[in-house]
Amino acid sequence: MMTKVGSWALARRVTRPGAGRRMGRALRLAVKKEAHALRAVIVVGMRKQAPGGAAFKPLSALTLAARRLAGFRGRKALIRGGDLRNSITVVAKGDVAFVGVPRSAGKERIKIAHVHEYGTDPIIIPITPRMRRFLAMLFRKASRKRKRSSRRGNGSGVVVVQIPARPFLRPAFEAWKRGVDLRIANSIRAQMGWK
Repeated sequence: MMTKVGSWALARRVTRPGAGRRMGRALRLAVKKEAHALRAVIVVGMRKQAPGGAAFKPLSALTLAARRLAGFRGRKALIRGGDLRNSITVVAKGDVAFVGVPRSAGKERIKIAHVHEYGTDPIIIPITPRMRRFLAMLFRKASRKRKRSSRRGNGSGVVVVQIPARPFLRPAFEAWKRGVDLRIANSIRAQMGWK
C-alpha cells in the first residue's frame, strides 16, 4: 500500500506549465518591493537622524554657525539641500537590486556619500588672511572662544578639519535585512496564490 505525504495540491501548482515564468516574475517583484522598502528605511532614517536606530553625531557649533551665515536654519546632518537623500536610488535588474547612490549620480555626489558614510582623515587647510577673518566671524557667531596661536603673521597657519562618519546606508541595511527572507517568501506566496 502506498501513502501520499505532503501538500500534493501545492506541488501540482508549482510544477504545472508556466509556473516557472510566474515564479520568476514573482521573485523579481518581491525583490523590487524589498529594495524600495530598504530605500524608504534609509530616507526615513536620514530624516529622523538615526538610520537603523544608530543616531548621527550632531553637527558642530561651527557648522551650525556657518549654516546660519549662509541663511540656512536647519540643524539636521546630511539634509541641508536634500541632494544626497534624493540621490538614493533603486536599480533593479532581474532578481538583483542595487540600493544606494548610483554612478549615474556623478562622481561628486558619490564622493560626498562616501565621506559621510565613512568619515575622513584629518584635512589640513592653509589659512589665508581672508579665511582668518571669516573664521573669526564664525567663532563669534558660534559663541566660542578660539584658541590663540603664539604664532602671528599675515595668514600663516593651518586649520585641521575632520568630518566624522555619519553612516546612513550600513545601519539602515542592517535593520532592514532582519526578516527579509521571510518577507520575500511571503510576497512570492501571495503572488503565486499559495497562501
